[in-house]
Amino acid sequence: MTRHEPVALKRAVEAVLVPSGERATIPAGEWVTVQQALGGQFTAMTLRGGIVRIDGHDADALGDEYVEDSRKALEKSAVLHQGDVNEEKVWETLGDVYDPELPVSIVELGLVYFVGVEPAEEGAKVTVKITLTAPGCGIGDVLLEDVRERLRRMPGVKEADVQMVFDPPWHSGMMTEAARLTLGFY
Repeated sequence: MTRHEPVALKRAVEAVLVPSGERATIPAGEWVTVQQALGGQFTAMTLRGGIVRIDGHDADALGDEYVEDSRKALEKSAVLHQGDVNEEKVWETLGDVYDPELPVSIVELGLVYFVGVEPAEEGAKVTVKITLTAPGCGIGDVLLEDVRERLRRMPGVKEADVQMVFDPPWHSGMMTEAARLTLGFY
C-alpha cells in the first residue's frame, strides 16, 4: 500500500463511503489522501477522517499520477482478455477487484466461491458467486457491482450473473497465505 501526499480534488466526484457503501459527492477543492491505489480504484481519506472509494474513471480529479495508475490497470485488463473467455481469465479479472478497506483482492480474501463460464456464439455467460467477510457489510453491493462491471468489460462476455451467497460462512482460513501475511494474520 502506497501512501501519497494530500491532493485537492480538481473537480467534484461521486464516491462510495466506506464502510457504509453509500454514495456521496465530494466537492472540487476538497483535500483527500489516497491510501491505496489498486485495480484502477482509489481509496482515500478525507480531511474529516472518512474513507471513500473513488472510481478509476474519476482519476483525473486526483491528478495525472492517478490517471496513469488507472490507465495501467485498464491496459493490464485488455492484455488479459485477449482470446476466448475462460474460467482462468475470469479468476484473473476478479484478482483485480479489491476490498476498498484492505489492500487485498476479493480472490485473495477467499470471497469468490464459484466461477463458471458457459460459452455461446453470441457471447459467454459468466456466473460468479461471492460472499462477504460479514453478512452486514455495507460495501457488499459495491463489490457486487465492481465484479459485474469487470466482467462486462471482458470481450466476449454477453451476460454477467453475480450472486451473493453466505453458505458456507466466510472465515479467515479462506484467505490465501499472501493475504494473511499482508493483513498480519501470522
